[in-house]
Amino acid sequence: MQRAPAAGGFFLVAPILVGFFVGLATGDAMRGVLIGTGIGLLLVLGQWLNDRRA
Repeated sequence: MQRAPAAGGFFLVAPILVGFFVGLATGDAMRGVLIGTGIGLLLVLGQWLNDRRA
């Protein structure tokens, strides 16, 4: 029986939102969004690799 792949959208959206609010608090929201996007992409990549392995 083949299992369904795990969804990783939360791992992309959450760091972007957190990065936006942290960036907003520090005065540079765009930098926060970009850093959040990078972190989110790394998390999604890790989730994808983990899902591929199983």
